[in-house]
Amino acid sequence: MFSKLLKKCAVVALPASLMLSSINAFAQISQTEKDSIAKKFASVRPELVVSDIEKTDIDGMYLLNFSGKGSVYYVPKGDYFFTGDLLQISGQRFVNVKEKRLEGPRKAAIAAIDEKEMIVYPATGKKKTSITVFTDVDCGYCRKLHKEMAKINDLGIEVRYLAYPRAGINSPSYNKVVSAWCSDDKQDALTKLKNGQPVYTAACKDNPVAQHFILGNRLGVTGTPAIIMESGELLPGYLPADKLAEALGI
Repeated sequence: MFSKLLKKCAVVALPASLMLSSINAFAQISQTEKDSIAKKFASVRPELVVSDIEKTDIDGMYLLNFSGKGSVYYVPKGDYFFTGDLLQISGQRFVNVKEKRLEGPRKAAIAAIDEKEMIVYPATGKKKTSITVFTDVDCGYCRKLHKEMAKINDLGIEVRYLAYPRAGINSPSYNKVVSAWCSDDKQDALTKLKNGQPVYTAACKDNPVAQHFILGNRLGVTGTPAIIMESGELLPGYLPADKLAEALGI
């Protein structure tokens, strides 16, 4: 729904290592055209800041991404736009065009993150694959996934957490997850928070939580847990350990 675009989010600068240069497609259109499109949306909703514009395979249709507020498909002729998914018939299946286009940039963006910025639960024994999970400590399904951590790790799956406090930056959930990332024992603190247990409130200057949150928005995360496979494919929502392994092909 377009109302999601109006969600208020703090604007925090991303470090160069997290910028999605492969998504940014300003070079595909002129700066004049880009500015014109951006001004049209800002004239109605000033908080809608166009972060990048990408041409689609459909002649005359663009994909517009807004800073921290989602995306829309836009047709300049008539100034029409719509939200949601664009599907294509490909052989015997339907392909989500926007999701498919995000896989490569999503994979590259995750690869650019220093693993030290993550909270990692290694696979038991030989690692078969890894997943990167945007998580919220107050999310019921995130907690449910975390309770299966031992099973997931025993299946050879490494879990690498990034923070995504759904309520936004500087919310109570944000402050809780910052405490986990700033803890001396990050794994223990995160597990306690997901079990509803209190942890020592901590805040460290260089914590990456805000950066993770904004990155999640740019990568198409709209809820948690958001599980990203090594291929860059996004698995939205909770999956039990056996179903997760099946989805990962192991």
